[in-house]
Amino acid sequence: MTRVVVPVRYPLSKHSRATLEEAVRIARERDAELTVLHVDLYQSNRGVTRTELKRAVEREFGPLVRARYVVRRGFLVEETILEEVAAEEADIVVIGSKQASRWRRMLRRFLDDPDIDMYLREKLDCTVITVRADS
Repeated sequence: MTRVVVPVRYPLSKHSRATLEEAVRIARERDAELTVLHVDLYQSNRGVTRTELKRAVEREFGPLVRARYVVRRGFLVEETILEEVAAEEADIVVIGSKQASRWRRMLRRFLDDPDIDMYLREKLDCTVITVRADS
């Protein structure tokens, strides 16, 4: 079965809603499992719960079939997302354009010419779909 992972902010921002909308569409279209991921940073520790995340998503999109809601704690959002994508063995990752640019900055520290899509495909063997909030 296809697995789709979508990292989002909580509370849901305009960008997170757009990204989530695309992930939900893809999951429904492919009859896939959907993992909605929020990273709660140790340094800001907002104490977000899975229940709060699920309620926020369901307020926007209604109940989702085969959806998992995951809240992970970490120091770096990007690294925690990569770890979750690898652990889930995701086939598709749907990220917002803001998240993609953060990953590019992070990778720029390690690589000469960071191409986040190529990096993720090589390292995680998944399709990365980038969504713009204004699209």
